[in-house]
Amino acid sequence: MKTTELRQKDVAGLKDEVKALQKAHFGLRMQKATQQLSNTATLRSARRDIARAKTILVEKQSAASVAVNPAK
Repeated sequence: MKTTELRQKDVAGLKDEVKALQKAHFGLRMQKATQQLSNTATLRSARRDIARAKTILVEKQSAASVAVNPAK
């Protein structure tokens, strides 16, 4: 998933996306363990997608907390 698509989502949407990506990554890991996964590069891209989504989620959460509690 592209970062532009992730940045358009709100915090709740990003949390859902992270859960979905983690579930997909788990499925890929199980396929690898049972020797059913032919393209193991998908594991790497799945991990990176999760990291990308989590990074944008933290950015949005910290921006929201700064907006609520501005520095004195």
